[in-house]
Amino acid sequence: MGGCFSKPKPVEVKVEVVGPEKPEEDMSPHVKASAMAYCRANGTKKHLRAAEERAMAAKPYEDPKDIVEAAVCHIKDLENGQMREVELDGGKALVIKENGGYFAVGHKCPHYGAPLVKGVLSGGRIRCPWHGACFNITTGDIEDFPGLDSLPKFQTRVEKDKVIIRASKQALHSQRRTKIMARCIALSNYPHNITNVLIVGAGPAGLVCAETLRQEGFSDRILICTMEKHLPYDRPRLSKAMDYQAEQIFLRTQDFFHNYDIELLTEAEVVSVDIKNKTAMMKDGFKLEFNRLLVATGSSPKYLSCKGNDLENVFCVRTPEDANHILKAASNRNAVIVGASFTGMEVAAYLADKAHSVSIIEQEDVPFKKTLGEKVGGTLMKMFENNRIKFYMQTEVSELKGHEGKLKEVVLKSGKVLRADVCVVAIGVSPATAFLKNSGINVDAKGFISVNKMMQTNISSVFAAGDIVTFPLPLRNNKKVNIPHWQMAHMHGRIAGQNMLGQGTAINTVPFFWISMFGKSIRYAGHGDGFDDVIIQGHLDELKFVAFYTKGDEVVAVASMNYDPIVSKVAEIMATGKTIRKRDVETGDISWLTGKGA
Repeated sequence: MGGCFSKPKPVEVKVEVVGPEKPEEDMSPHVKASAMAYCRANGTKKHLRAAEERAMAAKPYEDPKDIVEAAVCHIKDLENGQMREVELDGGKALVIKENGGYFAVGHKCPHYGAPLVKGVLSGGRIRCPWHGACFNITTGDIEDFPGLDSLPKFQTRVEKDKVIIRASKQALHSQRRTKIMARCIALSNYPHNITNVLIVGAGPAGLVCAETLRQEGFSDRILICTMEKHLPYDRPRLSKAMDYQAEQIFLRTQDFFHNYDIELLTEAEVVSVDIKNKTAMMKDGFKLEFNRLLVATGSSPKYLSCKGNDLENVFCVRTPEDANHILKAASNRNAVIVGASFTGMEVAAYLADKAHSVSIIEQEDVPFKKTLGEKVGGTLMKMFENNRIKFYMQTEVSELKGHEGKLKEVVLKSGKVLRADVCVVAIGVSPATAFLKNSGINVDAKGFISVNKMMQTNISSVFAAGDIVTFPLPLRNNKKVNIPHWQMAHMHGRIAGQNMLGQGTAINTVPFFWISMFGKSIRYAGHGDGFDDVIIQGHLDELKFVAFYTKGDEVVAVASMNYDPIVSKVAEIMATGKTIRKRDVETGDISWLTGKGA
């Protein structure tokens, strides 16, 4: 039943509607008819977990030929708090010793394949050294993001002072596990224009919300609407490698949506929402009725407002097609990037050895100054200049000039004229929430939706997540913040899904993001908005450093290059609620932070 199709069509959906314990008064008659679902869902979740545990314990793998069992190390090879990669039938597993017990899980992060042995072990979970995803060592379940899948979990036992692992060959090969999920339960002839959960937006927040509902046992109809023509994809990759085809970066396959009854309407734009009647109007006039709503529409890129902004070969990086067109137009030609944003700088780095010339125009005097500080920003600027990229700082575009409709020149306010065959505009984004005007959902003057710690809006049945929200961040004493990070959108989606089921789960995560340029990565954790000092350890000129961002006497964020897993270590400390003081990092001795253990 789940699937991807461009226009809403009448369908016969077999569903048992899963509703709240106390149905809302405005709930449609069709939803009221079987409003036992949300409370049933918790029971279903227990059933799913029990089934998963039975599968792992009593009869771990159905095919005996798929089982491999071997001694992988001596018990004295590992101390408490240590991890080790071990080989097993041509594959690898990660063996962990914590509190005297031995655990074994997949050795690679399912997100981008980082070696977890180089990550951080603390409090019964491993944090990925690259992008901060966290996995429970007992179950293998993903607990923080990015990424969608969990780790395979392998059985361990100790015999004659040897640690023995029993594992699936298939799991050793795949190094990932999709959690058990519910499907829709039968109820024939369900109206095609009614859904229990409507999710507007198919980015990570919307997708994780849908998956969370299924993982928690939710067995009613879930419908996702997206303006995109593709299945959900890994958007951050677009500025890092611009030759990806959409299908290469899909987050989930078409079969996944079908198998778990998650319906996806592509090229489907919601133009208005009526909270009183619980309806959403599509651009083509199709009207959907819902019980619960998640708004996760993400951001819209800002465009230049100057003359010539409609010329051919002026792009924002929004879709795989955008990235492909930019690459084609820039190859062996002159590329101009407007905005030294994270996206703009990643695009410039990617095009550096492909274009004839790459120029960056920026209003500030140093890239990333507000986020990474002047010293780090200046160091990165030099790295770009060493790769033949020219900067035009503290200026703006006054006009784009073309010939026969094609871009030829970019004119700066300083009067400087740059040859340009392609222009990439990366000057920021704004929340895509205009369609909520007069909906009853509170939207502030900047277009952001304010939510509580459960991702709930001013309307109890409406949730919002991702780039479009301001939410209370525990790390900053529940100050309302907007954090448009890929990792954060995942977590918002999970919290929203859990609270649609009435679980009362509050958000509690450490913001984490990364940027990639010239084969090097900056990793960042925390929330450094308003930092008043930066403590640098390591060597900026060697591009091997860690920067601690402080506010008063507290470290509020950290960034590093070639210094793994220190950012994940700091993130894990922050996640426990502990405070790192300025004096702890300005002495020059940060050996207590550079280890991998707890």
